[in-house]
Amino acid sequence: MNITNQKHDLSYFELRLQELLFQSYPELTKDTNFITTRSELALEAYTQAVSSKDNPIEASHIANQVLFSNLPYSKMDLLFDVVCNEFNRDIKDEELRAFTEKMYPICQPVFNQYHLDKDFEDNEMYNALYTELTGTIQLWMDKFLIIK
Repeated sequence: MNITNQKHDLSYFELRLQELLFQSYPELTKDTNFITTRSELALEAYTQAVSSKDNPIEASHIANQVLFSNLPYSKMDLLFDVVCNEFNRDIKDEELRAFTEKMYPICQPVFNQYHLDKDFEDNEMYNALYTELTGTIQLWMDKFLIIK
């Protein structure tokens, strides 16, 4: 594989990871060391898979497993679920994501009270966090007269 293709592949994996981080892990979007390391590992996994005669689809699957492995539980995804499920009558569909992004820093103190791991959704504390996030958002909306 020549250098030009290698840089192109690396950029592809970086972009894939950055897209996921932007959507689900905004706290990791500025961690360039994490992004670079993961992208390089994914490129290496892809290259090794192709060298081992895996087809490109299988090689991509292997690379994606490396690229996205062991990410923490997504606070942004949970918050987006709360906003969509509990406030969809109050917020226009096209504004749900922007509103969630606005609420993200406001809800950080709530998130900080919980130990979030990859299996958190199955944890008994999930419902408590969901309810607390709903309450925090409702109080914020009431305070700033979003709902009349």
